[in-house]
Amino acid sequence: MNYQRLFDRHAIYNVVRAGIIGAGQYATAVVTQSVAVDRLDVPIVADVDVEAARGAFLAAGYVEDDIVVCENLASVMDELALGRRRLVVPDVMWLMEAPVDAIVEATGVPEAGALYASEAISYGKHVAMVNKEADAVVGPELAAQAREIGVVYSAVDGDQHGLLIGLVSWARELGLEVLAGAKFRNAEVVHDPMARTVLCGQHTMPVDDALAHWLEPIGHGEGAEALVGRREALAGIVGVHGADRVEMGIVANATGLLPDVETLHAPIVRTREIPQVLCPVDEGGVLGRRGVIDVVTCLRHPDGAGAGGGACIVVSCENDYSREMLMTKGLIPNAAGTAALIYRPYHLCGVETPITILMAGLLGVPTGGGALYPHVDVVARTRSDLPAGHVLGGDSSPQLEVLLVPGGPIGADRPLPLHMASGNALAADVPAGTVLTAAHVVPPTDSALWLVRADMDARFFG
Repeated sequence: MNYQRLFDRHAIYNVVRAGIIGAGQYATAVVTQSVAVDRLDVPIVADVDVEAARGAFLAAGYVEDDIVVCENLASVMDELALGRRRLVVPDVMWLMEAPVDAIVEATGVPEAGALYASEAISYGKHVAMVNKEADAVVGPELAAQAREIGVVYSAVDGDQHGLLIGLVSWARELGLEVLAGAKFRNAEVVHDPMARTVLCGQHTMPVDDALAHWLEPIGHGEGAEALVGRREALAGIVGVHGADRVEMGIVANATGLLPDVETLHAPIVRTREIPQVLCPVDEGGVLGRRGVIDVVTCLRHPDGAGAGGGACIVVSCENDYSREMLMTKGLIPNAAGTAALIYRPYHLCGVETPITILMAGLLGVPTGGGALYPHVDVVARTRSDLPAGHVLGGDSSPQLEVLLVPGGPIGADRPLPLHMASGNALAADVPAGTVLTAAHVVPPTDSALWLVRADMDARFFG
């Protein structure tokens, strides 16, 4: 897309002024890159850790004299009116009244994300939602609130789920059928057949000779068996993280692509094997339905190009002539010639997120989904027995397995979204293998996340 021409011709304003909530690595990259983006001004960062917020501006090349820590809302307004210095604020709510066009919510805290995004929308500000923990629980409601107000709520370019949503949208606008959409896990499996080892992250292990054949290329119709064999061969070194499934839940709600199984197939595959595996069973793959989401771990040789951190789609085309173009002009086809891979082997985090902010502020258009629907919920199943009073962890907890299930209203007998449960105590003993419901958890007394979710359930499930 020619963003420069698009913004030149159709922009409502010349510059978008954005405030950042949270000063972690992702948000800091938004701040540092904004200096190079003429149409974007980031004058203010809010974080309870004022040194972290100050650090974001310092990383962007500002000096101490350029930065001021504001003590109250009045000082925020005065400094923004002067426009000379970069502002650090310890109270996020001051951003809501500040004259900024967009808010980037990057705290990573589900409770904070629901509160700040909802407040920002109510103040008429666009929201670029980095906070996937909140997005997975209440994203459809926040998107609906934004549409009613006339602002944008969007997942972001730079994060894999946001980029995948955009890739799916692009393919569908071209009339391609998206058989599967997936993110690549950041961790890749590097197989060295000469050394007979595999490396994943910081872990290296020898390949069992009895299992080494599972690392050979997958042929037509061999996907299901090969995926099981590879999991066995690589047991203890490869595993899908809960956060990967969280991101795929957001993609499902934005695109209507659905999980084929509740834990996803999560294939460990070479890039060229993806269309061979993530296509329907009757075409030689493993999918029991068309139009799914999944997570891929890239398998490669030491000198092979990686794809960790990227996103991909497997597409099909009804017209024989068009399909021939797909298969012969650079896409990777499956053996049956019915599906092909389109992939993007990278995501650049906050360095790419300015595009989402500019699309929202200049054109009023989201890059990462618009009319979201709660197709799925991201929930948890216990891996071990847990006692009453145990405080539940999040999507990285070793005691919980993250699942994707059909979306529905919160109820005593229905699965409870994981990030509504996390941080709360169990009301009673819970045995291993239990899918957590609202009845298992002592509900919080004052939770923006739970309140926004109640609004979402009323809106979509009545």
